[in-house]
Amino acid sequence: MTLEQFISGFLGASTIEIVAAVSGFICIFLIIKRNIWCWFFGLIQVSLYTYIFFNINLYSDAALNVVYIFLQFYGWWNWRANSQSTEQQADLVVEHGTLIHTALWTGVALLTSVILGYVMANKTDASFAYLDAFTTCTSLVAQFLLTRRYLVNWTFWIVVDVVAIYVYYQKGLYPTSLLYFTFLVMCFFGQYSWWKQHKKQTSTLSEYQSES
Repeated sequence: MTLEQFISGFLGASTIEIVAAVSGFICIFLIIKRNIWCWFFGLIQVSLYTYIFFNINLYSDAALNVVYIFLQFYGWWNWRANSQSTEQQADLVVEHGTLIHTALWTGVALLTSVILGYVMANKTDASFAYLDAFTTCTSLVAQFLLTRRYLVNWTFWIVVDVVAIYVYYQKGLYPTSLLYFTFLVMCFFGQYSWWKQHKKQTSTLSEYQSES
């Protein structure tokens, strides 16, 4: 595909897709900042993408976004309950997790991807059945880890974004593929920002324990 064709497809995108993409960008930006309003824009994003994905036969992604709708409310509640200050969401407590914890969730993502991919490939007319299943299952794991404030959530999102860019580009969702490329870049900033926050927390805790 030429650059001209990509630009033409981008400019011809539906208003719904553009609004969803912009909402998604704002959502990720606020997640990096650890701002609780990320869940509001995330709710707009996933609600619109439920409709978009269903209409282009990405059924796993459509179902995923239905689940996301409920996770937005859970994420808002969990972040609000686990902030050091209700006035400053930047003080959100970041959890590190263990290697075993990460390995367990990686296994869950891969196993469920294979199962869902097999069902979609053999029981429906889904496009990119296994890749769609992978982004769906791994996204659910990443989203859960995000709502629980685990630092490793960013690593899962990076893998999801790489696969999603390819799928959405092939399906002609050019604003969405560009959005996920932006997500990919922002994930690295998010990983670094959350890592600094966790390091700050660890340092503060160590100082407090030494003074006690």
